[in-house]
Amino acid sequence: MDIVDTHCHVISADEERYPRAPIGGKQSGWATTRPVSAEGMLAAMDEAGIGRSVLVQATTAYGYDNSYVLDSQSRHPDRFLAVGTFDPLPSDAAAKLAEAIDGGLSGVRLFTSGSTVPTQGEWFAAPETYPFWEKAGELGVTVCLQMRLGPATAQLVELLHRFPGVRVLLDHLGYPDIEASPADAGEEVAKLAEHQGLHLKLTHRNLERLRDAGKEAVAFLDPVLTAFGAERIAWGSNLPAAEQSLPELVALAQEVLADVPEAERQQIFAGTARKLYPGLAG
Repeated sequence: MDIVDTHCHVISADEERYPRAPIGGKQSGWATTRPVSAEGMLAAMDEAGIGRSVLVQATTAYGYDNSYVLDSQSRHPDRFLAVGTFDPLPSDAAAKLAEAIDGGLSGVRLFTSGSTVPTQGEWFAAPETYPFWEKAGELGVTVCLQMRLGPATAQLVELLHRFPGVRVLLDHLGYPDIEASPADAGEEVAKLAEHQGLHLKLTHRNLERLRDAGKEAVAFLDPVLTAFGAERIAWGSNLPAAEQSLPELVALAQEVLADVPEAERQQIFAGTARKLYPGLAG
C-alpha cells in the first residue's frame, strides 16, 4: 500500500545548531524523552513501509524556528516535505508567508493549543490574521490548524465562511471527545463538512479512542466519512509524540479502518496527502 505520513516530528540532537525555543516556554515531555532525528525517522519509515512523510514543525521544541524541518527536507527531498509553524498576527504576515513558501515550506501550521499551551487561543481568526488567510488562499497553501473543537469552533466556522478557498487541515480532527460518545463526536465533526476547504488529519489521538470504542467506532466513522469523503481525510502517525513505533501506528490505523473500502483507505493513507501537498506527486 502507498502510505504518506502527513504528521510526524523530528528533533535534532545538535542543540547548538538547532536551539530549543518551545512555544509556551517549556518543552513537551515527548520532545525531551523520546526525540527522533531526521535520520531516525527515515529508518522508521523504511521499517513501516512509508515512502514519503510531511515533517510538521515540533512546535513544543522549536517554536517558530523552522530551520530543522527545512534542513531535513533539503537533505532528503525525495522523502520529506516540511510544514513550519507560523505566526499570522504580524502586519507583514502575508509577505512573510510568501517568503516562507519560497524558502522551502510546503505548508504552515498554526499552533493555538497543545501540551505546552493548555488554553485554547482564538487568535487564529482575529481580524489581524485576515491578510495571512487571503495570501494562503492566493498561494494555494495548506494551513494545518492545531486547535480543539468546542468554544473555538465558532471562530473556525467564521474563518471558513470568510475564506472558503483556503485549504485548512485540522490536526487530530480537532480532538473530538470520542471516548465520551462516538456518536456525538461524529456528529460534531461531520457538521463541519459543509465547508469544502476543511480537511481532517486522522492520527493516533483519534485512532486509539476509536480502537477502544470497539464496535461503537462506526458511530463516529460512518457520519464523518459520509460527510467529508475519504478525499478530505489524511492519515498522520504523530511520531514521536505517539509512544508506539511507526509500524505499530500504521497497524493501528489499518485495524481501525479495516472495514473501510480499499479505495477509500488508499485515499486516507496517501491520496489526500498528495492533493494537499502537490510536492508529494511522483
